[in-house]
Amino acid sequence: MRLLLTRPDPDAQRTAATLRTQGHDVIAAPLLRIEPAADAEIGAGPWAAILITSANAAHAVATHARVAPLRALPVFAVGRRSAEAMTAAGFPDVTSADGDVSDLARLVAVRLQPAARLLYLAGEDRSGDLAGDLRAHRFAVETTIIYRAVAATGLPLAAADALANGIDGVLHFSRRSAEAYVDAARVAGMVANALKPIHFCLSAQVAEPLAQAGAADVRVADRPNEALLLALIDAA
Repeated sequence: MRLLLTRPDPDAQRTAATLRTQGHDVIAAPLLRIEPAADAEIGAGPWAAILITSANAAHAVATHARVAPLRALPVFAVGRRSAEAMTAAGFPDVTSADGDVSDLARLVAVRLQPAARLLYLAGEDRSGDLAGDLRAHRFAVETTIIYRAVAATGLPLAAADALANGIDGVLHFSRRSAEAYVDAARVAGMVANALKPIHFCLSAQVAEPLAQAGAADVRVADRPNEALLLALIDAA
């Protein structure tokens, strides 16, 4: 299939390489740029564990001035990819919830004692309310914005060319990137072209902006897992 991939780098390049080995023609045109918050204020703790809901948090904390003492803490990550990113960033004790924010909250509630103090390394824009869910279980959660996702103001040239010439599908890994895709297509006057392909989405929440914009063929992974998302392409 001829596919458009809009997720941010470096994940876009990794996913594109995987798809190309499977024989797909992939146009990588990120619509979000991830900026680490180098000045993020991380409290003194002590913390029982670190929580992350995106691999972007791992990339960002790896460059933070206080990363060394944080590496001594256990990490609970939302999924396999975010867990792998934290391991690569030098965190030796990482557990994956293999799911979504709700799965992560349940995992933490099972593994840790209520009233434990938790450090949530988050993005400026995020889905769900992990901190609120855990506070309901009497955990103390401090949320620190460790990165920001900056949306493109228009369609990258590669994306515009791909939509003009016709593509089979678009992959969407976050609600923010799906919103950026629809917004950029409107600015470019290419909404009809943008909504015509099959839209492969990591979750129902990611799919919502596309369905609301009028996309007719939106397919959602059974769970928010990259392997299951790519399996949708094989099924198509």
